[in-house]
Amino acid sequence: MKKSFLITAVLMSAAIAAQADELFVSIHSGAAMAQGAGLVLAGQALEQKVDVRVLLCDAAGDIAVNGQNMPSLKPRNVTPQQMLQGLIKAGAKVEVCALYLPNTGRQPADLLTGVTAAKPAEIAAHLLKPGVRTLAF
Repeated sequence: MKKSFLITAVLMSAAIAAQADELFVSIHSGAAMAQGAGLVLAGQALEQKVDVRVLLCDAAGDIAVNGQNMPSLKPRNVTPQQMLQGLIKAGAKVEVCALYLPNTGRQPADLLTGVTAAKPAEIAAHLLKPGVRTLAF
């Protein structure tokens, strides 16, 4: 009985830990500080070994376009685009929402390396998985 209880407790602990390993960050704001806040938190989650997925919609999709002129944010004096590139290098999955490219006249080739167009069915399935935490900016 004790052995069975111990095994169950260990398995439940592992399942709970596994459920808390994903963060979904949705950024739609065109404001650089809001974008930066979302990207900073995503970076902190990556440093804590959490899988991070970032969805950029509306004006925030511009962060993912090559050659965008953006303000530098203090205290590190980096742009939201530089933060995004750091997240990609660190292993975050980054996508623009499915509506972004067709409604801005941009093409997939306009996006930074490592950024793709999201597929709504995949995003919905991801959000419905147990243990995915979400942040929106």
